[in-house]
Amino acid sequence: MELARVLFGRSTVARYSLWSLARNALSHQEDWPRQWRSPEPAEHYDVIIVGGGGHGLATAYYLAKEHGITRVAVLEKGWLGGGNTGRNTTIVRSNYLWDESAALYDKSLTLWEGLSRDLNYNVMLSQRGVLNLAHTLPDVRAGRRRVEANRLNGIDSEWVEPARIARICPILDISTSRRYPILGATWQARGGVARHDAVAWGYARAADARGVDILQTCEVTGIRRDRDGRVSGVETSRGPIGAPTVGIVAAGHTSVLAAMADVRLPIQTRPLQALVSEPIKPVIDCVVMSGAVHVYVSQSDKGELVIGAGIDAYNSYAQRGGFHVLERQIAALTELVPITARLRMMRAWAGIADICPDASPIIGATPVPGLYINGGWGTGGFKATPASGWLFAWTLAKGEPHPIAAPFSLDRFTTGALIDEHGAAGVAH
Repeated sequence: MELARVLFGRSTVARYSLWSLARNALSHQEDWPRQWRSPEPAEHYDVIIVGGGGHGLATAYYLAKEHGITRVAVLEKGWLGGGNTGRNTTIVRSNYLWDESAALYDKSLTLWEGLSRDLNYNVMLSQRGVLNLAHTLPDVRAGRRRVEANRLNGIDSEWVEPARIARICPILDISTSRRYPILGATWQARGGVARHDAVAWGYARAADARGVDILQTCEVTGIRRDRDGRVSGVETSRGPIGAPTVGIVAAGHTSVLAAMADVRLPIQTRPLQALVSEPIKPVIDCVVMSGAVHVYVSQSDKGELVIGAGIDAYNSYAQRGGFHVLERQIAALTELVPITARLRMMRAWAGIADICPDASPIIGATPVPGLYINGGWGTGGFKATPASGWLFAWTLAKGEPHPIAAPFSLDRFTTGALIDEHGAAGVAH
């Protein structure tokens, strides 16, 4: 394998196919190769990516695939997908309000639609549709406005009335006598869910196959700079590693890592909680979101209801949250879907969300030459994974932003050209 990498600049990897499944069935599934290597760190790389979640791995993959840059190291302090990639609610959609966000998230959704084939790995994308419910007249006005904005940007989106909602999701109580009557909803049929672990593993496998070194249990403890102030590499728990270009893609710790290079970011970090119910028979085959009762819900392939809400009200780096938030989530769910009142909850967790003042991410250069940031995604990180990596790879390779990423530069907080997506983000992750 190492000889192949030396000769061809990449590691060997078996492709999945019907033939490979049949062949390995004969050996009782015991002869599958490792998904990716576990190499020792090299002394120097062309690019170092800090963070081995979905965004970091996608960046490495597209650097190799789209730009031919294969001397890349992905540094992960824990294990792949052990951070926010494995601690979210897996929703995929692109119906954001502003032009800049619409372009970014629809680029991502387009990449999602071909991702399993591109990676030769099933990411389990299920385009089951996303409902954003409206319970008040202001909700209706905001929803209709977003639908029209989406249409102007070529994004599939429509306004649906209560009768149509009842056909899409029969378990919803649409009676007008309820405290929060359902007056309508936006509907994006291309939206849905994907499998978070499969996304991380698929990108890791594909990046490794193109020669990228994935270094787990390799925590960055400092950012090295030369006499001119330019980045020259990083200090890690496994020794110093050199590189002229460093990209920070570590959701939940973006500001901490940037501070190692004396860069201050306009980011707050807060827990984002979710929980799942016991498995039940299929009752909901779409994603339902409600900002008024502050909950959203979908059903996993195993039958669990996946339930989420908004971020906690306090800053924290802990991967856990407060019980009072979960209590409100469950109360909101039973308000929206009364038949869930007797369900038992199996487990809960929290991701760590880096949040910018305008609920939009930072993608681009920092004041330190050679240091780049991809973070501040708040509650919208998972759905953006493919586009985030694709756009950030462009920036790292060319030293300048792609036109889609240009509005999300750090200097917008100086110029005032903010992209306020609180309405389209909010509880609707």
